[in-house]
Amino acid sequence: MVITWRAAALTALGIVPVVLTASAGAVLLWSVAVLVVCVVDALLAASPRAVSLERTVARAVRLTEATTSVVVVTNGSSRALRGIARDAWPPSAGAEDNRHALSVPPGESVRLTTRLVPSRRGDRQAGSVTLRTVGPLGVAGRQLSIPLPGRLRVLPEFASRKHLPSRLARLREMDGRAAVQVRGEGTEFDSLREYVLGDDVRSIDWRASARSTDLVVRTWRPERDRRVILVLDTARTSAARVGDQPRLDASIEAALLLGALASKAGDRVELLAFDRTVRSRVVGAAGPRLLPALADATAILQPVLVETDWPGLVGAIRERVSQRSLVVLLSTLDPSAVANGLLPVVDQLASLHTVVLASVSDPEVAALRAGRGSAAEIFDAAAAERGELERLAATMVLNRHGVDVVSALPDDLAPRLADTYLALKAAGRL
Repeated sequence: MVITWRAAALTALGIVPVVLTASAGAVLLWSVAVLVVCVVDALLAASPRAVSLERTVARAVRLTEATTSVVVVTNGSSRALRGIARDAWPPSAGAEDNRHALSVPPGESVRLTTRLVPSRRGDRQAGSVTLRTVGPLGVAGRQLSIPLPGRLRVLPEFASRKHLPSRLARLREMDGRAAVQVRGEGTEFDSLREYVLGDDVRSIDWRASARSTDLVVRTWRPERDRRVILVLDTARTSAARVGDQPRLDASIEAALLLGALASKAGDRVELLAFDRTVRSRVVGAAGPRLLPALADATAILQPVLVETDWPGLVGAIRERVSQRSLVVLLSTLDPSAVANGLLPVVDQLASLHTVVLASVSDPEVAALRAGRGSAAEIFDAAAAERGELERLAATMVLNRHGVDVVSALPDDLAPRLADTYLALKAAGRL
């Protein structure tokens, strides 16, 4: 049994007869009367156990976008259902106005809509629905929490999609003008044409020649659909907060933009999230199915407090692809992490693939480098400058091993990486 503010008010009214009579018996009598009223009112309330619930929630929503959770409450009791229902969600689901007043006649239903504005990506599980019914007097009632499963997957925001139209325009300008650095004719069928002196006889299409009066040969062109491997480092370095978000979130934004751009360019895109094991993978999705698959696979990724197993990561890439590909490592440029993790194995990747390391730089460090207001700020600027020099040295070492490095602030990483991809494509290095 639960009581309401009316029970407290009814109890307070007992002060008047107690003061007038100045008797301990009056206190006892009034208390018993209030208790009886509460018990009777609670017994007359509709039973929450006779209520059936059904939840409807969207399967997925992008971060910061709004959606709704709808709970249908059906009153299966013989009494009118009056009270309050609370639709519980975790705080990161951003539930607004999740307490709803109830007034449902017997045998009827009502829809309760709760607006959700998630503030974190990942899966958000709905909690229980708590029903508090009150009796005709509204003095007391009954309360019951009923588990009602529901899951909302919060996808990455993909704020970097605003850069996609301009990069697609540049991609269209490059169409037909991109250099191709391959030996031979290529292996992708292009067209049929008449045989001319000097053609390789192995290119003669005998079936087509039989249907024609002349010899016909096949022509080939270099492969246009390159393979792009997006590798998300989900180890401990990805948990560092850069600005107001983890480093991993900025990497995901860059991966989504590059994936969308490469897909439009006709390249085959795969994604691998790795730390010491494969956390998520997207393989075989193309066209309009690629971006939803990337968003769904990255929605549940969270940093893991372990060191990256770089030899294992290289093995996973080599196991997956054998032909030359563009491998984009979305990780850190921290000098110690590069020296002890990536550098010993980078030659195994760079000898087979075009490798790009994309890393987020910290805007607070950039602000510290500009400080000159006091002696303390100058010391901070010197320390920040020293760190930047070490990152620059790590970049030069990676460049000598054939790795292109993209380092930018969180909001600039995605377009800078897309520009690097277009530059590599224009230079025929893919």
